[in-house]
Amino acid sequence: MTQIIAENLSKDYGNGDSMVRAISGLSFEIETGEFVGIMGESGAGKSTLLSIMGALNSPTTGRYIVNDIDVYGLNGEQRADFRREFLGFIFQSFHLIPYLTVMENVMLPLTTIPMPRKKKHEMAAEALDCVGLTPTAKRLPRILSGGEQERVAIARAIVNQPTVLLADEPTGNLDSRNSDAVMHLLQRLNTAGTTIIMVTHSNKCARYAQRILNVADGRLTDTPAAGVEINNDTSDVQLKERAA
Repeated sequence: MTQIIAENLSKDYGNGDSMVRAISGLSFEIETGEFVGIMGESGAGKSTLLSIMGALNSPTTGRYIVNDIDVYGLNGEQRADFRREFLGFIFQSFHLIPYLTVMENVMLPLTTIPMPRKKKHEMAAEALDCVGLTPTAKRLPRILSGGEQERVAIARAIVNQPTVLLADEPTGNLDSRNSDAVMHLLQRLNTAGTTIIMVTHSNKCARYAQRILNVADGRLTDTPAAGVEINNDTSDVQLKERAA
């Protein structure tokens, strides 16, 4: 079932001679439960595209539809409600509040939702259990490892049980072992039914995706990122690193 439809998305910054077109005429669809990677060189337009998909950055032209909702046909307050109900965000920088406990950090997306604090605590505890960090609930972020902090960030992203999870270089600050742990966790969430859209420079991380959107100079291209071969069959896009 088609969950996301992007129609002719473009985004301009500036005016006149100083105008820069970050993305230009992007159209694609994403099915419910897909794991889609977005790849391309720095400055290609990946982050701009992800911010539009996150209902954070209005496109200059085009439509963006999620679950039959025309996202940029909503007003600002309605888009905030949409983000809270449907989306989760994972960033390269963990963005944890240092003076809040792990549990309190995970509960943050629930702050504006009218529900009993006990229920919010239960939802946060469930999210922490999902990422294997229940014993850290009362700790402050600074005493956790980088990999643990990223898993806390993932718990915070999934606490509202989003149908779409957006990840911007989620392993960018992690070593190889912790990167593998985070990617296996994302794969498990995807297997459970969450649609995942991930920006990455890593060929290794891209191999977890079922399909790749390659972006170059603000446009979608069939040309894979350097060092990656894409083999299109009837359903998936398989990735393998080229031999050196």
